Amino acid sequence: MRAVTEMDGALVVDKPSGWTSHDVVAKIRGYFRLEKVGHCGTLDPMATGILILVIGQATRQSERLMSSDKRYEGAMRLGEITDSHDADGELLETRLVPLYTREELAAEARSFMGDLHQVPPMVSAIKVKGVPLHKLARQGREVERKPRLIHIYRFDITDYEEPFAYFDVVCTKGTYIRVLAQDLGNKLGCGAHLTSLRRTASGGFQIDDAHNLSAILSWKREELAGHLIPLVELKQYL
Repeated sequence: MRAVTEMDGALVVDKPSGWTSHDVVAKIRGYFRLEKVGHCGTLDPMATGILILVIGQATRQSERLMSSDKRYEGAMRLGEITDSHDADGELLETRLVPLYTREELAAEARSFMGDLHQVPPMVSAIKVKGVPLHKLARQGREVERKPRLIHIYRFDITDYEEPFAYFDVVCTKGTYIRVLAQDLGNKLGCGAHLTSLRRTASGGFQIDDAHNLSAILSWKREELAGHLIPLVELKQYL
């Protein structure tokens, strides 16, 4: 095993919308000429917020960092159903939205708190027999997915401006917020899909710890080293 260097550590990126998590990894790896870069917890292209990159020997900590609880803020649109459960998907159906107050929506959202078995969406990176589900979805195929046990610690509706409901969620790893939005829409009867999502916390990492991607890409290699969280400090973020 080689000695730990200043280039072994974690970098907290504020992922911009329109980028995949893999896009960010590839850009950082290429720009700084790094050999090993990984990420801890995929964000959909539409989503923004905390994306933890692990560099060098810190890649060995990716599973532990990935297992932490997450917090998200975002919005969903009631009355519209899409094939991907978010705004990037194809609109499948439009329904009438009954009159709701924020308090009524909040009460329905709280009913999802606790342990849940959530079925992953077809448009996702989960692999079945080595093939990502999103590739099968593009072929018009749908396969059976095993429900996953997740836990919702908080599901608050923070504001409602018909037809948009704004929320704050704290949950375990592996939770699909767009599926949670769809499930709430199904329970209401009018359907819903996710229109925006921002990850604001991952374990001990907070959004204020995150660096803007465009700023990172203006750094020199030694500046990157100065912004990495060293291996010895990562334990405090778990």
